Amino acid sequence: MTREEDRELLKAAYEAWESEDWPQAGELLERLARRHPDHPRAGVWWYDAALAYKFLRNWAKAYELGREAAARADRDAQDPAFWNLGIAATIMEDWATARYAWRGFGLTVPDGDGEIVADFGVTPIRLGPAGTNEVVWAQRLCPTRARVLNVPTPESGRRFGEVVVHDGAPNGERVVDGRTYSVFDELLLFRASALPTATVHVTAATPEDVRALAALFDKHGYAAEPASGVRFICSCCSEGNVSQDADHQVGGAQQVNVAAPTDEIPRLMDAWRGADPSRRSWTSPAAN
Repeated sequence: MTREEDRELLKAAYEAWESEDWPQAGELLERLARRHPDHPRAGVWWYDAALAYKFLRNWAKAYELGREAAARADRDAQDPAFWNLGIAATIMEDWATARYAWRGFGLTVPDGDGEIVADFGVTPIRLGPAGTNEVVWAQRLCPTRARVLNVPTPESGRRFGEVVVHDGAPNGERVVDGRTYSVFDELLLFRASALPTATVHVTAATPEDVRALAALFDKHGYAAEPASGVRFICSCCSEGNVSQDADHQVGGAQQVNVAAPTDEIPRLMDAWRGADPSRRSWTSPAAN
């Protein structure tokens, strides 16, 4: 291949990139990088090729090319080549490479050979790769995995306790008690939850009665969340700066989404009602 052919290949690759033709861009950039692995721009080509396959959710290819990009990146300089490799390696469950990538980016992760599990704090996650726009709170287990702490609505297709992989680029903010949290988009479901979601209809005299219901489910490792805490906002607003109340329970007749084994729900609901039957009542759930 001549220099002129190389220039045409490079031009075609980035024309495909600009038009978001990710299969073509990834293929051409990989071809160029393999032809000139020692070129000063080879690291960029590897990175962009890996990124194109990330956009395609072709994680095996993003992992393969991401390793090449990270090998040419500066360690401890927060180079995004390491972050994208960390995501792909996590999805591929190559924990050694994931640790190499996160440390290359400049993060501290626990030693070991298996799955990375640590406390990286809580963060809001926008569920669903297809874009349901439902934002829930989740406990981060590593730089790119988080366990869902809320009870998602049945329409989201997600469940309490599921572990999802999320992107590293923030896409919106949530403000709670004056503190700002970045919102990250889900990339895929990493580990499903066995707990179904059901909707119960309750009447609670006060917000404290609703809090008691949530506390009872939490005590048993399950979850209950009033539908009053769900705000329906448009996509544009969801990806902006949104303020949230830390405590959103209200009294009265309402729906509550619960996450628990189906046969456990009546027992827990009866226990909640029995603690103060003059103030509390409920009707049978519909499972999802």
